[in-house]
Amino acid sequence: MGQGEVDRDGDIGCCGYCLMFLSFILVVIFFPFSLCIAIKVVQEYERAVIFRLGRVVGGAKGPGLFFLWPCIDEMQKVDLRVLSYDVPPQEILTRDSVTVAVDAVVYYRIFDPIMSVCNVNDAFRSTQLLASTTLRNVLGTKAMSEVLSERESISQEMQHILDVSTDPWGMKVERVEIKDVRLPIQLQRAMAAEAEAAREARAKVVAAEGEQKASRALKEAADVIAESPAALQLRYLQTLNSISAEKNSTIIFPLPINMLSSIMKK
Repeated sequence: MGQGEVDRDGDIGCCGYCLMFLSFILVVIFFPFSLCIAIKVVQEYERAVIFRLGRVVGGAKGPGLFFLWPCIDEMQKVDLRVLSYDVPPQEILTRDSVTVAVDAVVYYRIFDPIMSVCNVNDAFRSTQLLASTTLRNVLGTKAMSEVLSERESISQEMQHILDVSTDPWGMKVERVEIKDVRLPIQLQRAMAAEAEAAREARAKVVAAEGEQKASRALKEAADVIAESPAALQLRYLQTLNSISAEKNSTIIFPLPINMLSSIMKK
């Protein structure tokens, strides 16, 4: 018999059959009240593992009605639905010596009812404890930056480790999700100051690039105006139009550039 296997042949021997006959006598004597004890109902999402004198009878039963022999049969119901478990926040020391509080959620279900009953005392409780331990072990090998940026890969790594470890228990870990990563207050302030400094540096670089482009554009405009005196006169008229639109009480009329040139020659 290999590891994780159980004896399911249901052979109870000669004494077992004698006890079954006595159980049949009890059912007949106390009929129909004995049916309340002997008949069990298993729901669609459940399976029944029946023990007869300590031995598993066949495979997992269900759903539907089942008859149990009084005093010699014992039934355990196993829920096959996917369950979720919130891993409590774990204080974890990362690889770069930063203490963080991390919590997660684990989704798991039973795929083999007999293994979950016979191979482990409490499959659900054991899986929950293993999830907490695995969370600490996996995050302890990661740096803080990896914990913050690689949640999906960490979740997949945890899911694989838990799935392999709980397979002999008849348990299947469907999914693991990192819910929250809480950093110390001092570290949050330091990271916020670093991010603010980086944003200010980027803003200054953008402003400097804008000033450089504006200076080049002004230089090109000045070169064009210098080549054509009429263009400068049109610029004067445009400036005069802008000033008059603002309803100013005092307006200074610029002299034509050709007049200034003749005066300067004289």
